[in-house]
Amino acid sequence: KKIICKATAEETLLRGYDLLELIKKKNFTQTIFLTLKGNLPTEKEERMLNAILVACVDHGIAPPSVVAARTVLSGGNSLNTAVGAGVLALGDSHGGAIEQCACFFQEIVKGELDLQSFVKESIQQKHILPGYGHKIYKDTDPRSVTLFKIAKETQVYNKHCAAAEDLTKAIEKEKGKKLCLNVDGAIAAIISDMGFDYRLGKGFFIISRIVGLVAHAHEEMSEKPFRRLDENVTEYTGQEKRSL
Repeated sequence: KKIICKATAEETLLRGYDLLELIKKKNFTQTIFLTLKGNLPTEKEERMLNAILVACVDHGIAPPSVVAARTVLSGGNSLNTAVGAGVLALGDSHGGAIEQCACFFQEIVKGELDLQSFVKESIQQKHILPGYGHKIYKDTDPRSVTLFKIAKETQVYNKHCAAAEDLTKAIEKEKGKKLCLNVDGAIAAIISDMGFDYRLGKGFFIISRIVGLVAHAHEEMSEKPFRRLDENVTEYTGQEKRSL
């Protein structure tokens, strides 16, 4: 079964469209939407997806994916190996929250999951709520605020985005303190309102963050090889020296 792309000596069709026509008439964001969804986006959908991709491009040198990419490059490896290492560092705790969050947003909207019960049970059992809270941002994540503003302007904002904001209020009421809707949570709600399968959540992050990883790996090429942790930032807490 092949429904995404047909490539022959005569032509290449991407979701039924001639690749040469796409090259001449469509941009990368439109083509990403087409490849993942199967149809070309409206102008508003294009603007929304473009905003999501820009929001995820990079967030500093500290995240695991960047540390991995730069460390692997410094070990004497190629650009593609370093970027691949960065992608492999993405997981449930880094980039994966979009997928997890989109899953329960979609279940809530479908009526398969009760929002209030879900929040209460998660907090009582001390489960981490993906898409909420951030190490740097406390009250609000400015990226989420900006993305939701664009979602409203493009009329993408719908039941899933509303559920995300309702969940924010429910968390604050149950927990007694606010956990901001972070950029992962905002993206999860938006792609859900755009009709994407929640399992594509991590994919959007990967597509965007690869740009940042390429840039970091390239920058690392100008550094001295063999990146290692400074001994001053680590502490040995093992067994003291002893005799055999």
